[in-house]
Amino acid sequence: MDDQNKNLILAVVLSGAVLLGWQIFFPAPQPVVDPNAPVATAVDQGGTGALTPPGADAATELTSVSNATAEQVPDAARITIETPRLEGSISLAGGRIDDLSLKDYKVELDSDAIVTLLRPVGSESPYYALYGWAPGGTLDASDVPGANTTWSVESGDVLSLDAPVTLAWDNGKGLIFHRNIAIDENYMFTVTQSVQNNSATPARMAANNEVVKIGKPEDLTRLLVHEGAIRQSGKELKEISFKSSMLKTKFTELDADPRWGQHAEIVDVEKDGWVGFTDHYWMTVLIPDSNDPFTSVVSYQESADVYRTVARYPTIELAPGQSVEITSRLFSGAKEWETIRSYETKDGVYKFSDSTDWGLFFFFTKPIFRILHALNGLIGNMGWSIVLLTLILKGIMLPLAYKSYVSMARMKELQPEMEKLKASAGDDKEKLQRGMMELYKTNKVNPASGCLPLILQIPVFFSLYKVIIVTTELRQAPWLGWIKDLSAPDPSSILNLFGLLPFAAPEAGTTFALVSLGILPIILGISMWLQQKLNPAPTDASQAMIMAWMPWVFMFMLGNFASGLVLYWICNNTITFIQQYIIMRSHGHKPDVLGNVLRSLRLKKKEGAS
Repeated sequence: MDDQNKNLILAVVLSGAVLLGWQIFFPAPQPVVDPNAPVATAVDQGGTGALTPPGADAATELTSVSNATAEQVPDAARITIETPRLEGSISLAGGRIDDLSLKDYKVELDSDAIVTLLRPVGSESPYYALYGWAPGGTLDASDVPGANTTWSVESGDVLSLDAPVTLAWDNGKGLIFHRNIAIDENYMFTVTQSVQNNSATPARMAANNEVVKIGKPEDLTRLLVHEGAIRQSGKELKEISFKSSMLKTKFTELDADPRWGQHAEIVDVEKDGWVGFTDHYWMTVLIPDSNDPFTSVVSYQESADVYRTVARYPTIELAPGQSVEITSRLFSGAKEWETIRSYETKDGVYKFSDSTDWGLFFFFTKPIFRILHALNGLIGNMGWSIVLLTLILKGIMLPLAYKSYVSMARMKELQPEMEKLKASAGDDKEKLQRGMMELYKTNKVNPASGCLPLILQIPVFFSLYKVIIVTTELRQAPWLGWIKDLSAPDPSSILNLFGLLPFAAPEAGTTFALVSLGILPIILGISMWLQQKLNPAPTDASQAMIMAWMPWVFMFMLGNFASGLVLYWICNNTITFIQQYIIMRSHGHKPDVLGNVLRSLRLKKKEGAS
């Protein structure tokens, strides 16, 4: 391999080292929570009736009133939510959907605690969905149901499959409001709001639905995963991140608009829109009917630390005796591929599968995941699916790799000639380079051909890394034995002799964990080292040293990456070794891997003795 080839490999190694170093030495700062700060007493924590839509003229503008406060009402009655996949409750204070847990997902592998997604006001980090109406015309905030309106139950006492509940509220002035809530077998709520005008005067109002998050998220993922607001406007998907230092920057850069919060980004959506918040594996989003226009708002109130996404419908005017009904949906659950894809293809939620953060290499990432997902459907084990996926990818790349391996076999045969050139050129590097290029030309060898398989591996590697990190299907997915979570680093440790000594491995994220290699990273280093023995040795001493250290650098660099990614790299190295060995033998070159290893060990021993 020539200098260009070595420099490319070195650049990849250094880039990976920089990435790892940045993760280790510059982790995302954890938000500092004031233990003395009052909970949920800030102004405008998701109340309806306080917001005036943009672009409204004097004739249609909704009444501007003081922002309502979503208050803690501990004695408010609740309706139980109970389905095979969800449990929680709805508060009759505001009719808030504010208590929801996912039965299928544990917080930790060794814990029985399940993931809690929505939390009521008064708990740590409140997070809830609120439906209501904003008043206009002669109406004021007391005439429409708001954040703290006490609803009554008209039908149903438990929300479950095929058992919706209906809430009712009479404003005492001729307006009667109803809210029907149904839920499917997964994570989709269907909410139908209606109002009947029994008064003698027209009533002007607008349906106003919100997802509210109070307080800074404390468990943000450091890299490669979008967490924050997400909005589909029918034209583009927009993300506003909570992550790291961008937490304040992204939200405070929004235009100041006191009607929607201190900072807001406002988009009028004609059709095919949805808006909400997404976490690493979960999301809660408002989904109007695909043909319904609405105003989509992402806002942040810095003084109260309130993040809010809003779906505001156009203002309507109800004549006496008239009624209106508006139906929309709320997704609150895990971003499972089959589930969100079904909502997209069967239920018409526009580009809903893009709510998963597929990254810059989405054109690689999505197909790779779909193949992996299909394999898992056949095999039933994500670890073995990764192994089979590697075989498929190596098979696809074999025609390109074939030329590279043939070139390497010929270069291996030219090693004696190269050594003679090196001896005759001495310190004259220019003469050595000219001689090598002439040697390559005479023997029809292209040293750059080894670059192509490596270049193709880079997007595949990062795409698979993205798949393992962001998809719910890989979260806590077991392989075999000690590997019980392919999205987490190998839990074994050389410091306790892989469990033979009676003490636990270092805790993940600690300094000791960074140097405490598990079984998979060690196998990775060995596989890279053995594969290296098939390749021609660099003629330059500094390059030879870099190549000699590269397997062990990668071993430590990838040691704390997801074990599914390390498994892929081991399989890739093993298959590459087999392919290269067979192809080199078929062209008359018999690789002496064992001899190369023994000579390498003897050389190191000799150098140590001297």
